[in-house]
Amino acid sequence: MSYWNYPRYVSVAEKKAKAEKKLQQLRKKMPGIAPVVLEGNTLARTWWGKSWNKNLERYADYSNRVGRGKSYVRHGAVLDLRIEGGRVSALVQGSRSKPYEVVIRIAPVQKANWDQIRKQCQGELRSLADLLAGKFPKALGDIFLAEGKGLFPTPREISFDCSCPDWASMCKHVAAALYGIGARLDEDPLLFFTLRQMDTRELVAQAVKDKTGELLARAGSKSARVIDDADLSGLFGIDMEVKPDFSAASGAKTPQKPRRAKTAVPPAPAAEPAPEGKTARTATQLIEEIVSKHPHGVTVAMLETATGFPRTKIYAVTSRLRQQGRIRYVAQGVYGR
Repeated sequence: MSYWNYPRYVSVAEKKAKAEKKLQQLRKKMPGIAPVVLEGNTLARTWWGKSWNKNLERYADYSNRVGRGKSYVRHGAVLDLRIEGGRVSALVQGSRSKPYEVVIRIAPVQKANWDQIRKQCQGELRSLADLLAGKFPKALGDIFLAEGKGLFPTPREISFDCSCPDWASMCKHVAAALYGIGARLDEDPLLFFTLRQMDTRELVAQAVKDKTGELLARAGSKSARVIDDADLSGLFGIDMEVKPDFSAASGAKTPQKPRRAKTAVPPAPAAEPAPEGKTARTATQLIEEIVSKHPHGVTVAMLETATGFPRTKIYAVTSRLRQQGRIRYVAQGVYGR
């Protein structure tokens, strides 16, 4: 009901209750529905989420309109949001009973920009974990955010559509979905690279190569130790599925025959065998095993509790397992077989 042609005032509590009621109804039809849920009243907490929002708000085309979506996100109106390569789909609760359907399309990063960014990242990124956690030099962050030349899209690279009757170039529901993307990047920063169709491995590959070469140079050809998967995982924040060839990096010559020891040294006692039924597992194997035991899927928080791994490591492992087809997205942020 309205008064003097003005719509009736709806309190925040009413809006939240309406959105929650609709979400519960949709869960029965869409078990994998993925609402945007904020922690407190903050729209974004991580570097990637904050930078996404900052990028939207700095353009004059968006600055006066994108803010319309803030309240919608805060009262839980973004009932579902899914990010794929170059595309975001969302359901946003508005004034009517049925949620509005929003589709946002984002062009991939221009090749010239991507090639330049890759070169600038050489020697600056220590690991994939640091990249996802936003732990890199400020200069590199400025490069990522460079207007029109960085990783973040310009208004020309973003197109959108909404099923609502609002003829504005950016309605409240689209604005809410755009802010919802920032909140989703807090949960899984790798989704940013999925959305912009980029390969994170290209950014950190040079860092891995440089670091392994440096380690082997220090060790020397005569006393170099074998660096196993576990060492590399801890060093770079990722699991190495394929062991790299370090022979070129080390410049090692043909090993000489070992000299005879002056005094006999008794052999070290053999390590005790692992308890029956237990074998050493890599982080990849452990996470895949946990996922396989939960047919309805597990969340990142569950994996964090079960493994003790930091979220950045879990993101890296689950992303690779999904690319290999060994696990899949059951819902946004939920992994299963």
